[in-house]
Formats: sequence, structure tokens, C-alpha cells
Amino acid sequence: MKILVISHTYIVDLNCEKLRSLAKLHPESDIVVAVPKRWRPGGVQNRIIETKYKDEGNFRIVPLSNFSQNNQALLVFGFDLIQLLLTFKPDIVQIEQGAKALCYAQTILLNKLLKIKAKNLFFTWWNLPYDTKFPISWLEKFNLENTDGAIPGNQDAADILREHGYEGTLKVMPQLGVDETLFFPNSPAELAAQVGINANEFVIGYLGRFVLEKGLFTLINAVSQLPSQSWKLLLVGRGDLKNQILTQAEAGGISDRLIILDSVSHDQVPSYLNLMDVLVLPSETTYQVRTLTAVGWKEQFGHVLIEAMACKVPVIGSDSGEIPHVIAEAGLIFPEGDAEALQQCLQKVMENPETAKNLAEAGYERVQKQYTNQALAQDLMAFYQELLN
Repeated sequence: MKILVISHTYIVDLNCEKLRSLAKLHPESDIVVAVPKRWRPGGVQNRIIETKYKDEGNFRIVPLSNFSQNNQALLVFGFDLIQLLLTFKPDIVQIEQGAKALCYAQTILLNKLLKIKAKNLFFTWWNLPYDTKFPISWLEKFNLENTDGAIPGNQDAADILREHGYEGTLKVMPQLGVDETLFFPNSPAELAAQVGINANEFVIGYLGRFVLEKGLFTLINAVSQLPSQSWKLLLVGRGDLKNQILTQAEAGGISDRLIILDSVSHDQVPSYLNLMDVLVLPSETTYQVRTLTAVGWKEQFGHVLIEAMACKVPVIGSDSGEIPHVIAEAGLIFPEGDAEALQQCLQKVMENPETAKNLAEAGYERVQKQYTNQALAQDLMAFYQELLN
């Protein structure tokens, strides 16, 4: 099977591990990942990533000339895409820029004109209701009508695709998995001492951005009401709310229990997760459903959840977006913004070691079955085979 995947996501080598796993698990396959030759991450001025060709046998990364360097929706490719399609002749073409992406329409048209006869697929994270007007409505209609298979990253995205008229085959799965060779249980005692955590202290953890939609004020309100036993709140990340977090912690009387660490490199994340006795993701939706607009945010997945679960760290999450689907029965869920309910979840884990152990084991098992790079690679191949058959 010849598979062509096109996305700016795979400029980051770490993000390619799922597709590398696919190549290793199915050596008879041939996988080409096409990425923009030049990309400006986050639209940052004066920072351009120049991508390079890589050949790893049946897995290759091929840079293509591109006409947008920082906009996913407007990304289109040059004539070298035509050359790639003609020489590679893929069975599957998967675009990971969304249902309204120009480059998806570009590959659909080239697929037809060049008579490649590949199956057209796309991936999308988009989980907010939206309306479209001409010409975007026409572009989306064209793309969906010519789609053989869709991969929404969450259930909300799947529901929205159905609402916008897509009636074909789809499979809900995240774009990226967790690397079980990096994320696994261990006890970083030396790191605990460095950050000021004692062996007998229960560590409530959060790892991510310090922004309003992540619900950190709800978390601080919740822990401020906990019984005065030995615990610490470890926040790993950065963002505009840091000073407000410190102010609220002082008002709640927990400044001496709060540890804030700046964002750490990805290879250090497993060690910091293993410091935690529970990880909390208290995300809060920031848009109104009744408006039917794309203004706002809700959790698309919560990748840190599966990273923590892979480390056998119990997880607690709000019911924002995809979080309940990711955790399922392998953790605790509370209504977003409800500090009292979060406090009760925390006490349940803190006061019942057996409950915490059972949740940790359930989370670990769930990740190994569904969310490692290898597990996602197998699901992806099964989806490809379903479409080709």
C-alpha cells in the first residue's frame, strides 16, 4: 500500500512517530510524508523552518514548495506536488489541514486530472459549530463530496462533519499518539528534591498553558478548600495568567503549597508527570453553543491526559470537549468550572489509595490499547484497508 500524508504538523520530527510505527509494523507499505518546504510556526516573524528530505526506507519525508508559510487553511503547494503524485502514485492521499483547506481541494483535483485513483482522506480537529458563506461553503462542499474517508480527532468534530453534510466513512482518533518508550512509570526522587517536594507529600499536578480556558482558577479554588493534610500543587507551564495565579493562591492561603515551573522540554515531561500523584486537566469551554459561531474554544483532546496515564498517574478532567471520551472510565470527570466537584474528586483520590491505584492501572491499560503510536498506527492501517476494500 502506498500512502501519502500531507501536513505541516510533520515538520516536527517527534510528531512523525505514529507514521514511523506504521511503516515498521507494515514493512510492505510505502509511506511518504509531504511537508511545506518553508514554514513560520505560529506566524512568528523572522523564524522560518527550512525542512529537509529524509529517507528511512519505506518511510520518507519530502519537502514541497508552498505558497503560504503560516496559514493552514491557505496552504497550497507548487508543481513539485504534481511530480510527487505522478512518480509515487499513492493508493491513499491523506491531508491533515481540515475540511475547508485549499490544499485538500488541490490534491482532490490533481487526483482526478492525473488519474491517480487514490482514496481522498482528511484529518480535522475542528470541534466548534460554524457556518460558512460562499466561496468557503462551496470549497467545503466540494471537498466533502469528494472525500472517501474522514478522521476527526474528537467526537464533536465527527458530529460537526455530519451536520455539514458528510455522509461517508469516518473514524475518530487523535492525530498523535504517546510514545510508551518515553512515557512510563518511574520515581524521580532526585527531581522531587530539586523542586521542593517531600516524600510524604501528595502532589496535585497540572501541565500546560497558563491561559483562562484551561480552568486554572477553578483548580486553585478547589485545592484551597482541601483539608490541611500534606499536599503540594505543581503547575508546569507558562502563560499570561502566572501573576494572577500567584495572587489567587495567596488569597486562598496556599502560596506555601504552590510550585510553579516554567515549561519544560518534551523529553523532560515524563519526569515531571511522574512527580504527580494525580494530574488535573480542568479545561473550560469559552463559547456559547446557541451562537453557532466558531468564536471561542473547547478542549479538542487533552494530549497530556494520555501522557499521564502512560506514566500510571491517575487523571481528573472536566467535561469540556473530548476530555470525557479520552478518560472514559479510567479517571474522574467533573463539570467544568465546578470547584466543589473538583475538590470532591481530589479528596476521593487523596483519601483512598486503592482508588488511586485502580484508576492508575485502568488509565495505563487504556493508553496501551488505544493511544500509543503503535496502537494508533494499527487503527489507521485498518481504516485504510477498509476504504481500499
